[in-house]
Amino acid sequence: MGQCYGKTNPNSENDHAPNTTTTTGDGDGDRSPLPISAVGNGYNSVKNTPARSSSSQASPWPSPYPHGEGVSPSPARGTTPRRFFRRHFPPPSPAKHIRASLVKRLGKQTPKEGTIPEEGRSRSPEESVAATEEQALDKRFGYGKNFGAKYELGREVGRGHFGHTCYGRGKKGELNNKPVAVKIISKAKMTTAIAIEDVRREVKLLKALSGHKHLIKFHDAFEDSNNVYIVMELCEGGELLDRILSRGGRYTEEDAKVIVLQILSVVAFCHLQGVVHRDLKPENFLFTSRSQDADVKLIDFGLSDFIRPDERLNDIVGSAYYVAPEVLHRSYSVEADIWSIGVITFILLCGSRPFWARTESGIFRSVLRADPNFDDLPWPSVSPEAKDFVKRLLNKDYRKRMSAAQALAHPWLRDDNHPIPLDILTYKLVKSYLHATPFKCAAAKALSKALTEKELVYLGAQFRLLEPNRDGYVSLENFKMALARHATDAMSESKVLDIINTMEPLANRKMDFEEFCAAATSTYQLEALDKWEDIANNAFEHFEREGNRVISIEELAIELNLGPSAYSILKDWIRDDGKLNLFGYTKFLHGVTLRTSNPRQR
Repeated sequence: MGQCYGKTNPNSENDHAPNTTTTTGDGDGDRSPLPISAVGNGYNSVKNTPARSSSSQASPWPSPYPHGEGVSPSPARGTTPRRFFRRHFPPPSPAKHIRASLVKRLGKQTPKEGTIPEEGRSRSPEESVAATEEQALDKRFGYGKNFGAKYELGREVGRGHFGHTCYGRGKKGELNNKPVAVKIISKAKMTTAIAIEDVRREVKLLKALSGHKHLIKFHDAFEDSNNVYIVMELCEGGELLDRILSRGGRYTEEDAKVIVLQILSVVAFCHLQGVVHRDLKPENFLFTSRSQDADVKLIDFGLSDFIRPDERLNDIVGSAYYVAPEVLHRSYSVEADIWSIGVITFILLCGSRPFWARTESGIFRSVLRADPNFDDLPWPSVSPEAKDFVKRLLNKDYRKRMSAAQALAHPWLRDDNHPIPLDILTYKLVKSYLHATPFKCAAAKALSKALTEKELVYLGAQFRLLEPNRDGYVSLENFKMALARHATDAMSESKVLDIINTMEPLANRKMDFEEFCAAATSTYQLEALDKWEDIANNAFEHFEREGNRVISIEELAIELNLGPSAYSILKDWIRDDGKLNLFGYTKFLHGVTLRTSNPRQR
């Protein structure tokens, strides 16, 4: 089994995870017992023990891997492919701008005097730069230099290929005599500009994100000539993965809800701030204590990044079993995190992975092509609401997945004690509505009148968060102030607030709840519902009465920003009387979506 790749690094040293040995066997499978991962993250309590054969692991399930294939699992886990996919899907380099800068600064490189070039070919400019890059690297981060004066280190609790984690204790100030976790990252391991940028970005993210109950608390960052020290809150309750294993592989529905609520809450917060985590898995959620009702905290932002509302990323990162289909297609946004939460929820409820194979390529094929199995035990005894919840997170079309805030409003999780948070998705949908044609707005208004009470719960919560005036209207100022009330430094870094500028058409008018529902409703998400046909028929009846009109094929093509080549398709959308038919109405609601819209070149 190959390693996982993401950010291009020939030395595999931009990872904060242990250098876990993986198998080389092949053959695909649909499902397997859980023992998911030996991958640590440099923070959690990975046992520092010698490698063992697969037969000696303490997992309650047999390993899915044959013996004798070089498996080195940790004592409590089986193995999982590492989180950087290195073969099959080579991504664009995430450091083109870094390399270009170095080429500009250093000029075209030539082999050093006395060295022997590779036989049969000369080095390319990029390879020459890579060969001298380490000499040019600036490993100064600008962090404090007085780590030893403020903290003392205790025993090591975890080790990865890129660094290790120790217990620590504050020596002065607010943290005087209080325990902390110290992530120590070796500068000697930072052999590329990419690796340095990874560390710099992780600290920036931890520092910028603050104020959420289920987010690991960042204290400070230091450096010396040898290491970078990241000081964080200490969580002593172990990983979510360990809790799953200790329960025999699965949670009850009620216990699973408690965990999923906390996960969705912190992820919704991150997404609103313009941060995509990109490595959500049970190993990256730690319990604050050993208590059975302890809270979980999201950790390890080593693969995370800032992202604008309309931006799409294309570098392939993540952990194989949790990676979303669109990540493998190299065009994704925050919805990729939602897929990972779907995988975690599936595991919590049944103890098995929804997508499994012996090789990375097999896992990827399963993720791209296979559907989760809801027929085997224990799924027949799981509530319909829970199954619907998981299915709506594991939809291969990212446009049809619920957002984290929408998932918190799902009937399986809905709880008045856990309010639905502000959702950046509503801003994106309202922005599109404000720039739509009157005909498209009429179609959206008809659709909103067919919504059921379940959909209106979420929309009502979002509207109330905008704090409408006494007359029940919201303006551009309401949208602006709602974002500002929830802003952290991360929101400024990710440019999320810039979306307000694209909502300028709302500056001179107001929006009531009925129009807000029309603007903030996603046709794609409704299409994922079992009752979509009923909703569409009901909406079309409203459209016939209030918005349908005669429209030519040429005008319809202009509405959809299509050329004459689409005329042959659009003629099937229009009835003999010149108006849209039901098929045409539902297609028109979808509009045209370009998958590669606004990609970030990495």
